[in-house]
Formats: sequence, structure tokens, C-alpha cells
Amino acid sequence: MTRQGTLEPPLRAAVVTLSDKGSAGLREDRSGPVLCGLLEEVGSTVVSTHIVPDDQHVIEELLRALADGGTVDLILTTGGTGLAPRDCTPEATLAVIDRAAPGFCEAMRAVSLSITPHAMLSRAVAGTRGKVLIINMPGSPKACREHFAVVASALPHAVETLRGWAFECARPES
Repeated sequence: MTRQGTLEPPLRAAVVTLSDKGSAGLREDRSGPVLCGLLEEVGSTVVSTHIVPDDQHVIEELLRALADGGTVDLILTTGGTGLAPRDCTPEATLAVIDRAAPGFCEAMRAVSLSITPHAMLSRAVAGTRGKVLIINMPGSPKACREHFAVVASALPHAVETLRGWAFECARPES
């Protein structure tokens, strides 16, 4: 049940940073902590955080384990969504989701395009696995803030729907 856009019990989230250098300890993860802070600001509970290399098999295994583990409603990934040869987050996500939820990334790209033409380079995807929503976010802290602002208001209703609590998306007629 929602109360002014918050879920009771709170939305439970995992944040997964995809970075070869970050997972090897050669670069500080700045985007993961930004997403954790943003989630906490909207009343979510961050259940776990992870930093893994840009390895499709590793990413798929982690996303499956998190989604099937029964402890999270939402998984936000950060990084690996561009055109670099090792960027494989979208492919890993597509391999584990049951259903696509393209509206999240379409909205993020549309808003981001008003900020930078580089938004066209994003291959981010979103979808569900069971009752868990997975959304790919960009790899930079600034872009994570911008993209999270786009999707934040839709997250409570998305999770309510996945939990089986909400069935209608239309606003009541006045």
C-alpha cells in the first residue's frame, strides 16, 4: 500500500556496479553510492551492493541470484550500457528478464537527450524477472542522478504492481 508515493513495506533494492577497473580495485565506484543515496532519499531500503567486472556470464549469474533470492524488488545496475567493446550490461539483462519494460529507458533517454547528444549512445534496457524490476542506469554519477530523477516517481507503482497489490494504472476520472 502506498502513502504519498512510498511503499509499506519499503521498496527493497540492490545496486550493481559493472566495472572492470572498479571490481579490480583500480577505480573508486562513485555511481553505486550515488544510486544508494538516491534510493534511500525516496524511502527505499538498499539490501545489497555489488561491484563486478564487465563479464556477461558473471552479470547474468548475479542478476539471477538477486532477482530469484526473494530479498529485493528492484535491481539498479550502473555502467556497461554504452558502445565500448566490453559493455555487455544490456545483453546480460536481456538474458535474464522475463518481460521487457522499455518505458523506463525510453523516458531516461528522452530526458537525457535534452542534456547531451551522447544519450543516443545508451543501450540501457529494463525489464522484470519474476516480481523484480531491473533497470540499467548509466555509469557516471551525474547521469545516474539525472536518470533516477526520471524514473523515481514510477518505482512505487511498478513495485506495487509486481507485488500483486495494484492492477490499475489509469487515474480515477474526476
